[in-house]
Amino acid sequence: MPTKLFVAATLSWGLVGSSRAGHAETISSALSRAYMGNPDLNQQRAAGRASDETVSRAVSGFRPQVSGTASLGYNNEDATLSGERIKGSSFPTAAGLTVTQTIFNGNQTVNGVRQAESGVLQARETIRNTEQNTLQNGATAYMNVLRDTAILDLNKNNITVLEEQLRQTRDRFNVGEVTRTDVAQAESSLATARSNYFTAQANLQNSVANFRQIIGVEPKRLEAARPIDALLPSNLQSAITVALSEHPAIQAAFHNVDVAQLQVQVQEGQLYPTVNVVGNVQQNNQYQGAPNNRLFNASVLAQLSVPIYTGGAAYAQIRQAKELLSQARLQADLQRDIIRATVVSSWGQLETAKAVIRSSQAAVKSSEIALDGVREEAKVGQRTTLDVLIAQQTLLNARVNLVSAQRDRVVASYVVMAASGRLSAANLALNVVQYDPTIHYDQVKDKWIGLRTPDGQ
Repeated sequence: MPTKLFVAATLSWGLVGSSRAGHAETISSALSRAYMGNPDLNQQRAAGRASDETVSRAVSGFRPQVSGTASLGYNNEDATLSGERIKGSSFPTAAGLTVTQTIFNGNQTVNGVRQAESGVLQARETIRNTEQNTLQNGATAYMNVLRDTAILDLNKNNITVLEEQLRQTRDRFNVGEVTRTDVAQAESSLATARSNYFTAQANLQNSVANFRQIIGVEPKRLEAARPIDALLPSNLQSAITVALSEHPAIQAAFHNVDVAQLQVQVQEGQLYPTVNVVGNVQQNNQYQGAPNNRLFNASVLAQLSVPIYTGGAAYAQIRQAKELLSQARLQADLQRDIIRATVVSSWGQLETAKAVIRSSQAAVKSSEIALDGVREEAKVGQRTTLDVLIAQQTLLNARVNLVSAQRDRVVASYVVMAASGRLSAANLALNVVQYDPTIHYDQVKDKWIGLRTPDGQ
């Protein structure tokens, strides 16, 4: 593994050109491109960075809230006091500063921070799961191009063989060795082969388009790829055990349960008293309209707010949060069942691909021997033209099946690794700079102020 069929496909595809002069694309380099530039993976990383900001938002509940006020106006007075008319105007101004610090709010801030941190962990697992899917899709796209290129070459070679078969049949018809029926059969087989060639060509174009979408470049000079059996668990039971403990989709579901649990506690905090300390400083000029009047006021107050009845909204929110928690727990159980089923299914596909390759290799060898024998027998009149054409088609089908099985064998190994939760750039030893979500988290979690993101936006 891989056999010469994929090697032939690589050489044929190499005639198209190279993305880097003198260098062929390997499956590792293709997956490295996908890891660095795939839009789906990058948008999920951006979503993870956005999730980091929820921690900073939650932590803001521990910090004081500061607000300033200012006023400037015009005041006109026209009054009569004890028979004496008083008339005048003034321009009163005032400025104030208020600082509010929450002391206790039913642990809503504490639980909100913990909830945000769980959300960040969930986002990281979602990134890891998207990375797995991207690498799996990349490997599939890579192998599809190799497979379809090989199948296109096989159909092209088949056309060449059938054209020669038709020429020989016509020559034999001209000397009376075969009938017009034999010529028609040869012509029909050639027409079918050409139709199959165009179908294979369309399939290859579709695979190339998918490759471009996932990897980010056109596939050129692809090298043959091998399965990654050495990275897989030793048996099915081990794969299931690893998947249930490490798969990012399951870990994300568990973090979602934590988020839902903390949401219940946040909602319950609405029923507790709230204690705030409020500091206020205010300066008034031309107080009560007198130009020389000044008023400076400073105060510090402790405020206690006790919810008595809010129309039932808080109770409804708590009950709703509890139901969402139950849903999250059921979703986690469902995710475990889905992953387990995926592992079993993908492991079966891997074992089937191994068996199909052995059978296909035997079929190709037998078909080659049979075709040679039928051709020799046809020369002495013991076989008809139809027998030769059938043998030729049988050999083509066997070779196509072998190419497909080789593709399935490699893809299945990546699928098993993804199902077990270990398909990552690190485990594949890709030559890339590993994306570390903790860098952005550490940059923003304690920021007090600032509009720009760490990357300058």
